[in-house]
Amino acid sequence: MSEFVMDWERPQRTGLPEAVQCESKSPEQIAAILEAAGERTLFLTRLSPEKRAVLSSALSYHAVSRTAVWGAIPALTRTGAVVVAAGTSDMPVAEEARQTLRFHGLDAPLLADIGVAGLWRLLARVDEIRQHRVVIAVAGMEGALFTVLAGLVAAPVIAVPASVGYGVASGGHAALTSALASCSPGVVTVNIDNGYGAACAALRILGPAQ
Repeated sequence: MSEFVMDWERPQRTGLPEAVQCESKSPEQIAAILEAAGERTLFLTRLSPEKRAVLSSALSYHAVSRTAVWGAIPALTRTGAVVVAAGTSDMPVAEEARQTLRFHGLDAPLLADIGVAGLWRLLARVDEIRQHRVVIAVAGMEGALFTVLAGLVAAPVIAVPASVGYGVASGGHAALTSALASCSPGVVTVNIDNGYGAACAALRILGPAQ
């Protein structure tokens, strides 16, 4: 019996295709999934450089986000979301969100290094952020960006706590608690480092392409 059963009908049920989470899969298992996909387009997450190195060269790989696309890369035909990262250390998670949006045809800008430790950096970009219908915010440490940002924009803010920091912030739990306890209305929260989940939530909020 096969070790995997792909859900090729998921887009018809939910509007979003299945993705392959590669972190706990062996290169052989991933290769078998790609073979089963054939000419279908498939999105892969948490694919390490070591695993990517032994897979097919036809796989389009984005190293920072550790995401990959099997098959034709979708055209960017939509807008509406923006990804905001508090610091450059948050970029792998922020890029996972952005690359997920791009796989679904949504061209989302990524605004990096605008954490609240230098509040002027956020205020200098807030008008740009306000142009979008959904904001994905990625922050580690104490996660203050989520509350401050949600107090400045009308769009829903999807908070992604990042496992960045040290001491009590280690592992992203302080940022997760901050996001869940935010006093700014309109903040919704996904799990630590879950850029993929945040992007899928944004896509559901924006609705199907017109």
